[in-house]
Amino acid sequence: MTQPFIRPAALADDEPLGELDRRNWSPLHAVMPRPLPPYGPFFDERHRPEQLLVAEVGEELAGYIRLVPPTRLACHAHVRQIQGLVVDDRFRGLGIGRALLRAAADEARAQGAVRLTLRVLGHNTPARRLYASEGFTVEGTLPGEFLLEGRYVDDVLMGRPLTP
Repeated sequence: MTQPFIRPAALADDEPLGELDRRNWSPLHAVMPRPLPPYGPFFDERHRPEQLLVAEVGEELAGYIRLVPPTRLACHAHVRQIQGLVVDDRFRGLGIGRALLRAAADEARAQGAVRLTLRVLGHNTPARRLYASEGFTVEGTLPGEFLLEGRYVDDVLMGRPLTP
């Protein structure tokens, strides 16, 4: 497999990222309902290009990861949180999710962070395995936090230090 090229997102990625997001929507990882037309822009005031790294394989957008400060509090400035990781189904199993996680950790370090956190749905076993293999540990669970498709699903909080 060609190694994915990881780069910062650009405004021009708005439409392809929206398409990728809609094409890969799944109750395995989404808490929002399936998007329906008419579709709005991918980027908005809360989801900006500078928060995303994208993975390309050849000329195709294969995935993205969103990295943000979890709050605006100065006492929380040492933490970055992953608030979205999507790999196109066509590119699953090729190491793109792992490459995006590693690039996000590098970016978080470059931003001065010493800790990286995320939230994952309890039933998303593939994502939880990937996160654990990259050094994330479960730091808390909110049992039955979401009602998805008639089932209560846990919200699992994971984190890891960013020390080398």
